[in-house]
Amino acid sequence: METKLEMFDDVPGVEDVEGEMTIPANKRTSGSTSKAGPPDFDTLDEPIKDTILRDIRAVGVKFFHVLYPKEKSTLLRDWDLWGPLVLCTFMATILHGSADSQYEGGPEFAQVFVIVWIGAMIVTLNSKLLGGNISFFQSVCVLGYCLTPVAVSLIVCQVILLASVQTKLLFFIRLVTTIGGFVWATYASFIFLGDSQPANRKPLAVYPIFLFYFIISWLVISDSNM
Repeated sequence: METKLEMFDDVPGVEDVEGEMTIPANKRTSGSTSKAGPPDFDTLDEPIKDTILRDIRAVGVKFFHVLYPKEKSTLLRDWDLWGPLVLCTFMATILHGSADSQYEGGPEFAQVFVIVWIGAMIVTLNSKLLGGNISFFQSVCVLGYCLTPVAVSLIVCQVILLASVQTKLLFFIRLVTTIGGFVWATYASFIFLGDSQPANRKPLAVYPIFLFYFIISWLVISDSNM
């Protein structure tokens, strides 16, 4: 006995639909030539390697724009949280690893992680309350990517700490490097986020950004154990 489920028996005007639910390759590609505008881009059939490489290139471009903050639209238009996650994990791992050698005097991994993400969220919330015309995730993306100069200063400081004897000159080099990373991070974030704030409220928006990068830079310069 054949059992058949009629789903549309009580709906007038609905007929049975038969055929394959696939679109030939020539149909998918030919649609882009029939109308103006950018061609259709389908990533469903794209190899996984190409997808990963494209995302890595996009993250690398954002790192470059932070180190050379002239072009503003890329970080704001094509925002993502991969770069901030990588930077936060890297810095937390380095600072936590150096603290473990002496069991004191350094932050835990979770502490660095919380400071970075909660701090970025608080700065973003302050920006929104001041009337900023930027989305929440765009602001978090910019603040996270702008940690790049601070992360570079952390690498330099860790290399200097490899010296068996720490002199005042080496500490001065670490201090200058950390200050440079802090200033560059604050400057880059202001370049990207400054235009999103009302002109009469920009100082109120810059102060939390200044404090955010100052706290993280303080963790970098205060880390003296390897």
